[in-house]
Amino acid sequence: MTRKDRGSPRTDSPNLNGSPGISYTGRGVHRIAVEALARRIFDGTYAEGDLLDLPGLMAELDVSQTVLREAIKVLTTKGLLDARQKRGTFVRPRDDWNLLDSDVLRWTIDSGAPGAFFTDLLELRRAVEPAAAALAALHRTDADLAALDALDAALSAMAAAEQTPVMTHAVTTEGDPVLAVRADASFHTALLTASGNPFFAQMRRVIIPTLVVRDRLVHAGRHEHPLPAHTRVADRVRARDQDGAFAAMLDVIELSRLADTPDTGPHPRNSPRGTRT
Repeated sequence: MTRKDRGSPRTDSPNLNGSPGISYTGRGVHRIAVEALARRIFDGTYAEGDLLDLPGLMAELDVSQTVLREAIKVLTTKGLLDARQKRGTFVRPRDDWNLLDSDVLRWTIDSGAPGAFFTDLLELRRAVEPAAAALAALHRTDADLAALDALDAALSAMAAAEQTPVMTHAVTTEGDPVLAVRADASFHTALLTASGNPFFAQMRRVIIPTLVVRDRLVHAGRHEHPLPAHTRVADRVRARDQDGAFAAMLDVIELSRLADTPDTGPHPRNSPRGTRT
């Protein structure tokens, strides 16, 4: 294996197919081995606690021992695998998997994440995005207008994508779902960035890919028009109304909760409407 066959971790933006950008940049046979081994873990071929059959994998994947070892190293850094003397290489419990890693998130989504997965992400959004909206309202200065302009551009794109009159309780089945998904992702990315908190801004790497999966399903069918709720968030941020921005963002997330789909399923662990402290 040559040096160029080795990769280094990096994180890309999510694709509109719902998967985060591939963060491991290994090439050729090395990347193929990483992806193939990960698929076998996520599809249950190797369950939690199972030992890897290294000779069998080398033959099945048609790779050398060096390539397989490098693939195992990659998945070990992501919390999927571990090795012990006298035991061998085994799959770690799911609780140890790094769900914030963009590859792990992508593999989870691509393997058909259960409804509980999206419920958990909705709870994460409820904890993060209203606070981010409140911070955006607090930190908004004349120098932050570029971020707010990004919000406005995203809102305008959403309206164009929906191709329907903007009414508080409008319901639509028309428009371009791809444009609507892109616009919604841009809005939430811009809001997290406008918070001025780099940790909130980084949460887009987790929130946006799962939001895209949900949006692709929701925007393709009958749904409540999302523009009015998003507009209220932007208006409250512009007005530097922290409490109003917080509450408006909770309303946006409530729309997500109500828009259940067969893939995401119902959200059984609905918590009471949050409050700022």
